[in-house]
Amino acid sequence: MREGYEGTGPGAITPDGCAVELYSRLPAGDEPDVVTAAAPVGASILELGSGVGRMTHPLLERGFTVTAVDESPDMLARVRGARTICGAIEDLDLGETFDVVMLASFLVHAGDAEVRRGMLRTCARHVADGGCVLIQREGADYHTDLPRERVDPSGFTVRIVSADPVGDGVHSVRAEYEFPDAVWTQTFLSRPLTTEQFEEALGEAGLRVDKYLTPDGIWVRAVRDPESGGQGD
Repeated sequence: MREGYEGTGPGAITPDGCAVELYSRLPAGDEPDVVTAAAPVGASILELGSGVGRMTHPLLERGFTVTAVDESPDMLARVRGARTICGAIEDLDLGETFDVVMLASFLVHAGDAEVRRGMLRTCARHVADGGCVLIQREGADYHTDLPRERVDPSGFTVRIVSADPVGDGVHSVRAEYEFPDAVWTQTFLSRPLTTEQFEEALGEAGLRVDKYLTPDGIWVRAVRDPESGGQGD
């Protein structure tokens, strides 16, 4: 298990505390609709951090071609119908580009700033000319007003129990997922980013915000910034 990360509950647990069986149960929600509205019809998508295919499968059903990347072979074993690549996002260099590069699941908030920089450079390196990068950010209240919980219409409860500072602007976040027949927990490191800090991080990688796609600012479309001094290579 990676330092600062922990997971409990039935089944395999990945190095960042994610439970494979849990993520196999989580619904995709409206996230595939957000991606579909922001991406060209039939686009090629590089999905960074695909997990078990929670979003991969709905995107395939919508006619996209998806290359799914994840560091966990246990997660990728659940993906169907997509090309899969097992490896760390920050080290990825496929030597090809895609219409859309997607970095969801709040991965841009990696506790290790160097990992975040590597991930964003991977995004810039793999997006085609005229293409876009779709990024999912944390909500404004993600680390405050805790604990809080949400009951999903499908019948499970998710709680964000705590977000405790551990130094250098990083929080240790604990989440719980309670189903009628099982409970999972996940503890992970997350670095909150203001809008200014987020846009600065994009600039370091040679990217800039094209549009905030949702009213809460959680989903963002970014593009290469030819005037930026950042490097995607």
